[in-house]
Amino acid sequence: MIDAVVFDVGECLVNETREYGTWADWLGVPRHVFSSVFGAVIARGVDYRETFRVFDPGFDLDKARQQRADEGKPEWFGEDDLYPDVRPALAALRAGGMWVGVAGNQTVRAGAILRELGLPADMIATSDDWGVSKPDPGFFGCVVEAAPCAADRILYVGDRLDNDIRPAARLGLRTALIKRGPWATIQQGDPDADRVPTMRIESLAELPARIAAFNAARC
Repeated sequence: MIDAVVFDVGECLVNETREYGTWADWLGVPRHVFSSVFGAVIARGVDYRETFRVFDPGFDLDKARQQRADEGKPEWFGEDDLYPDVRPALAALRAGGMWVGVAGNQTVRAGAILRELGLPADMIATSDDWGVSKPDPGFFGCVVEAAPCAADRILYVGDRLDNDIRPAARLGLRTALIKRGPWATIQQGDPDADRVPTMRIESLAELPARIAAFNAARC
């Protein structure tokens, strides 16, 4: 049975197109060039931060975030950056008795923004809050500690095989792989995209019915 659903943030709840566009602007490169390099880096299976180092070999993301904040251009996202299916899906899951959490590799600032958005969730946490980032198993250990049920009764929803689905499954969580964003698009042909997740979805709107069917089959 699934009793709790926990969502990744980037490209699961939040469309990061605008944010990465601002990074291209910050680096002084055309947005389409930045996007092309970003995709190539993901396809190579290396850390996405290598994208920035293609244009600035000494780039340090944490320092750059602070510099942007100091110059009045901090990371930011708002209601318009949420995918349209986010609020309806989270609300429907809670109405159906699910415990709903949000937890991703995000800064403390991003966590504060998420809380200010007033999402229908029982918990919102970030890797900075917990001091451990995906794919470290410690991150998913924190997810299990926060949820009111055992690991095998939690469904973790994410867009990345490497950061979300494989490490969550290794710790015993159920998983849902959503097909949107650059990672999901590039990784969709990986055999693990079919083999590892408990379910694959195209939209969060599918989740209430898919979870209900999953639970009904185990009654």
